[in-house]
Amino acid sequence: MKTSESKYCNCLYFTANALARKVEKLANETWKQTQLSPSHAYLLLLALEEPGIQAGMIAEQLQLSPSTITRLLEKLEEKKLVIRNMEGKQTNVYPTKQAREMKGLLQQCVKEFYQKYVEILGVEESKQFIKNMNRVADKLEV
Repeated sequence: MKTSESKYCNCLYFTANALARKVEKLANETWKQTQLSPSHAYLLLLALEEPGIQAGMIAEQLQLSPSTITRLLEKLEEKKLVIRNMEGKQTNVYPTKQAREMKGLLQQCVKEFYQKYVEILGVEESKQFIKNMNRVADKLEV
């Protein structure tokens, strides 16, 4: 059954979650080759792009809670991909050599993910849809 045919198709909660599950599946397929979840991969990209980035800034950029960031960082530390360094009350995150060696693959996954959803939605619909989602997400700040 299509999402648009469901009894709850007019419900924002239902529709947003149905979409999120489909996007998550597409993203997981793309990032499978990295052996990281998309969330871990995007966090690692932030650390690669800005070595020493503070955990709080990562939380803001990924729109996740600090406790979720801590859990993600713990997993990346276990995989020897990041090092956390406490400086006062701040936690700074640095990529390891192993992470730096993965940067090209991570960037390729970002491109592949884009290509996959653009192939389904088209370039203009993708741009407009993301723009609208951002606008709505900004309005729903709670």
